[in-house]
Amino acid sequence: MPTPVISVEDVGIQFKINRRRQRSLKDLFGTKQRREAPEEFWAFRNVSFDVQQGESIGVVGRNGQGKSTLLKIVAEVIIPDEGTVEVRRGVAPLIEITGGFVDDLSVRDNVYLAAGLHGKSREQIDDEFADIIEFAEIKDFVNTPYKHLSSGMKVRVAFSVVSRLDEPILLVDEVLAVGDRGFRRKCYARIEEMLADGRTLFFVSHNDGDLKRFCNRGLYLDDHVLKFDGPIEDAYERYTADYS
Repeated sequence: MPTPVISVEDVGIQFKINRRRQRSLKDLFGTKQRREAPEEFWAFRNVSFDVQQGESIGVVGRNGQGKSTLLKIVAEVIIPDEGTVEVRRGVAPLIEITGGFVDDLSVRDNVYLAAGLHGKSREQIDDEFADIIEFAEIKDFVNTPYKHLSSGMKVRVAFSVVSRLDEPILLVDEVLAVGDRGFRRKCYARIEEMLADGRTLFFVSHNDGDLKRFCNRGLYLDDHVLKFDGPIEDAYERYTADYS
């Protein structure tokens, strides 16, 4: 068995929630004010799985079950509170629309910044810049501050940059749902090209058609655990059966 490109073992992630009650005048002006300890909340615990190069993983589950958090852990954006994660190849993340982009910089400067942060040289970006802008369909806004773009335009720029990275692992977290139908078709074609090249895909979506189109394996998160790991069709059926 080849060495996995991703190994996740007994991983858990905890958040703290402050549930502040409505304060009375006595609370505000009294000499003693009681502080309530934040409530601890585990998004999930004891999650373990390995991923081989070239696998296409669809992550399914209700909102709030930690799907996006799991991708951020794989991207090494978040450090888990317990367990270990080993990622043996580079990652190209399309997790949040604004991730890695600076509002006050122009689209041009953001393309150079985002691609540069992922290891592209200025010469490489120079060579690819026209193609990035053409794919994003945003040539009239190259010098516009990023913050003035619509959410759909931001997706186009982000996907165009990330999909041209050479990293072998691609993380996609539902951001394509913001784009228009024509651009989604272009994105889907690009993802299929990347998969044909042997890339590894982590894909979070509630769209069963997209999941079954791109993914051959599914991870179903529910009740703070990894409830199922197997064929994507079975993972989605388990999810829908639990909440139909």
